[in-house]
Amino acid sequence: MTELPPFELPDNPRLAANIAHFARALRAAGLPVGPGKVIEAVRAIAATGFSEKTDFYWALHSVFVSKPEQRRVFAQVFRLYWRDPRYLEHMMAMMLPAVRGVQEERAAKPGEKRAAEALLDGVERDAPDLPEGEGTEIEIDATLTMSSEERLRSLDFEQMSNAEMAEAKRMLARLTLPVKPLLSRRSMAHPQGSAVDWRRTLRQAMRTGGELQNFAVKKQRIRWPNLVVICDISGSMSAYSRAVLHFLHAVANTQGAGWAKVHGFTFGTRLTNITRHLATRDVDVALAAAGAEAQDWEGGTRIGACLHEFNRDWSRRVLGQGAVVLLITDGLDRDDPDELAREVERLQLSARRLIWLNPLLRWDGFAPKAAGIRAMLPHVDSFRAGHNIASLMDLAQAISRPDDAGEKARLMSLIE
Repeated sequence: MTELPPFELPDNPRLAANIAHFARALRAAGLPVGPGKVIEAVRAIAATGFSEKTDFYWALHSVFVSKPEQRRVFAQVFRLYWRDPRYLEHMMAMMLPAVRGVQEERAAKPGEKRAAEALLDGVERDAPDLPEGEGTEIEIDATLTMSSEERLRSLDFEQMSNAEMAEAKRMLARLTLPVKPLLSRRSMAHPQGSAVDWRRTLRQAMRTGGELQNFAVKKQRIRWPNLVVICDISGSMSAYSRAVLHFLHAVANTQGAGWAKVHGFTFGTRLTNITRHLATRDVDVALAAAGAEAQDWEGGTRIGACLHEFNRDWSRRVLGQGAVVLLITDGLDRDDPDELAREVERLQLSARRLIWLNPLLRWDGFAPKAAGIRAMLPHVDSFRAGHNIASLMDLAQAISRPDDAGEKARLMSLIE
């Protein structure tokens, strides 16, 4: 059961107005809260009463929370709104830059920034007034401080506020993923070729009565590989999958990146091909159409079954020409791990390179303890983090270097 924070139960006769204000904060933090739910919440409190803080919390929770991933944001907004009458001052202290002492800096929990922004919406954040003569002029040397873009590159997608996520999406739209061409077995005529084209040489000689006047030369053709992205859109991956799909849209619409074609697939409980939506130039329109087609957003996860469907229906169509596959998932799956291992192995054998991006690698003490991760890890070529902009920028290195295995070797030693 969720541990409730200590707070005094409200005895203000304007409780209904406070619940409406609380609902507006939830909506600003990203929860789908409308007038109907506000009425239901007031009725729920009227029916259950609020003599016990546990009843008060769970009555509101039952009305406003409809998905597991919404619990964390609800708990943060509830704690900040109902715990202290001076919650706005606490929120200002959290949102404004502060001079910290010797205590350890605490990282913001997921959903905390969105909760803070929701509660501070429209509140002016003026600096406190100081008595005359007590002001202190502070000079700051900012030569070694990190710029906002540099800080945003290393910030976890799940820890970003709404404004930071919007800026991150703009940065992702400017990223490219260049790839080197592959040498084909076919050849083409070229005046600076290094090999003699005997067929063309003999055809030219037939025009002159069989006399060889010069040798026709040729060189190998080059071709560009396909990029195939298979992205997990389950509840545990929602914050990361949306950012990755913005990046995928940018790659698909970048001229001169080198990819023959970019294919996109999403999966949760079923596989969905969103390739045609990526061709739309407007990223918001493209992702809205992709979201409308993928009906399993923020649902459960069946990695093995979805990869089986991909290998059966799409592998031969999109993995030709030495395709590179990016598999974005946390590897948390409840299906049979043996089946999952077979499908990942088949996917690796069909692709030129299989690169697995896992946001769980952001933790320093990450170990492959989950059965799904242990089943998948031996069958990927490279295992990398995929939780921030910097990790997506490093993909170019993983693709261009065939020997790049990321964290695979270190984690395989933990399994063995």
